[in-house]
Parts: sequence; C-alpha cells; structure tokens
Amino acid sequence: MTNEINPVLDSVKEAFAPVTEALKNLQNLEVPEAAREFVKKTANTAKDRAADVFAGSEKVTAAIETAAADSVSEAAKISRTIQQAIYQDVEAFFAGIDRLASAKSLNEAVQIQSDMARARGEVLVTRAKATTEYLGKLVANGAKTAQDNLAKVYTKSA
Repeated sequence: MTNEINPVLDSVKEAFAPVTEALKNLQNLEVPEAAREFVKKTANTAKDRAADVFAGSEKVTAAIETAAADSVSEAAKISRTIQQAIYQDVEAFFAGIDRLASAKSLNEAVQIQSDMARARGEVLVTRAKATTEYLGKLVANGAKTAQDNLAKVYTKSA
C-alpha cells in the first residue's frame, strides 16, 4: 500500500513543483527602488496628514474651550447684573414704603406714589436701553469670536 501512495505523492509533488519553486523565489524577490520610494512617500504623506488633522483638532478644541469660557463668563456677568437689579428694586420698594408711611396727607401720599411710579418707569427705560446695547455688543462680539475661531481652525485652504 505504501508503494501505491508514493507514486501518487510523487505526481502531486511534480504537479506543484512550479508553485513551490515560485514561492521559494518569492522570498528572495527584490523590491524595486521605485516601489520602496512610493511606499515611503505615501507613508510620509499619511503621517503629515495625520499631524495636520491632530493640529486641526487641537485648534477646534481650543476654539470650543474659548467659546465655552467666554459663555460662562458672560452668563456670570448677566446673573450678577440681574441680581443687582433685583436688589435695587427691593431697596427702592422699601424706600418707597418708608416714604409713603411718612406722608402726612393723602395728597402727599399720591404725590409720593406718582414720583415713585415715574422713577420706576425711568429705571425700566434705562435698563431696557442698557440691555439692548449690551445684547447688541454681545452678539457682535460673539460673531467676531466665532469668525476668529473659525479662521484659526481653517487656516489651510482645501
């Protein structure tokens, strides 16, 4: 039986001899200089692009960080301004009550009430103007900051 298998095995070896020889030669095959240079150039280009992407992501992160910090700062400023306005309103209210309590006649009380209403109206108009100016500046500064941040991020043209 071994004698019958050997001739079959020998014929399989003979049939695959060219493939076996080609695989042996493949190990010693020399890669042309142009192919090696192409691979090196492609790898360096990919490395440079990866560095550009990383630098771009750093710029985006810095822009987001700046915008977030500015937003938090503005939110705190707005909160403080609102708190101050509320405190001033409370002070004015109690000062008005104190003045009303000191009125000696109905006529004087009506005059005090009228003066208080006019003063409150003036305060509201002044606050409305200040708020409009502030919001206008805030929007303009926000747009400028966004434009500057985008310019920093996209310094390269495609």
